[in-house]
Amino acid sequence: MRRLRFVARLAVLLLALGFMAWLLYGRWDELRGYPWRLHPLWLLPAVTLVLFSWLLEVAVWRRLLAALGGSIGYGTGFRIWFISAVLRYIPGNVWQPLGMTVLCRQHGVRPEATVAGVALYQAVNLLAAALIAACYVPLTGNLGLLASWLPPVAAQWVWALAAPVVVFWLRPQWLVRLLNRGLRWVGRPPLSAVLNRRVLGEALALELMAWLALGLGFAAVTLALIGGRQPERGAWVIHLVAGYPVAYAIGFLSLVTPSGLAVREAAMYVLAAPVVGGGLITVAALAMRVLLMVGEAAVVGWALLTWPGLLPCRPETRWSGAVQDDG
Repeated sequence: MRRLRFVARLAVLLLALGFMAWLLYGRWDELRGYPWRLHPLWLLPAVTLVLFSWLLEVAVWRRLLAALGGSIGYGTGFRIWFISAVLRYIPGNVWQPLGMTVLCRQHGVRPEATVAGVALYQAVNLLAAALIAACYVPLTGNLGLLASWLPPVAAQWVWALAAPVVVFWLRPQWLVRLLNRGLRWVGRPPLSAVLNRRVLGEALALELMAWLALGLGFAAVTLALIGGRQPERGAWVIHLVAGYPVAYAIGFLSLVTPSGLAVREAAMYVLAAPVVGGGLITVAALAMRVLLMVGEAAVVGWALLTWPGLLPCRPETRWSGAVQDDG
């Protein structure tokens, strides 16, 4: 049975990597047809910022998981996060949480806590993106291509997206109640967890930093395509930095394509095409997609080489007040 489980997990992982390769192949003609003038020096900060955003994401997820009664070391959590992250490229929205549940269970974390931790992380992730949108659109007045369809006052009403952030920060335990309702609905026992304002506030702050780092990485990728030839590039940065998290969240909420494929790029086009130009933003969004996919594949390769997460291993010791880490 142990060998069968190993073969099954390895097959699912290879299937996910195959889907990633297929998605890259499907965009190859668009990337090859663009008149590239790549400035490689901009790619170093782009890669650094993306990696920094990933490190913050794992930190937020582990913090929320600990609040729900589960605890794993940062090194193990980082490997689990990315080994399971590639599963989202398989059509369907259950593969990544399922993969995390299987891997976390090997380290003594209840499946209910893992599923709830993933759900809570995604809630915080979307709340942080909503807060960025609530600040960005009213301050800049940019509605992108929707400006011709909506009245100008519509930009000011986007601030209402901050309302859920305020509500859940004032009543953070409501998030746990929502999670427990979902667990009862699927016939699982509820979690006896307490989520306070400090934990939720820390998670939101770190997630905002992660979004801004990812947005800055996207801005660096865009600037890598144009270098120093456009003097107006400095005015683009706020639209690129704030617009990318919003487009990413829209792609996630679409629930139609694996990892928001095409939906994220389309949302970025709608937001930034009037400011940056349709051709540049299309190629930049595709290039960012390639960077993220290649980066994830590289991190997964590193994770498998340094810690074989698909193999059964000894459960970690639970927290006893101090943070434990296996590197």
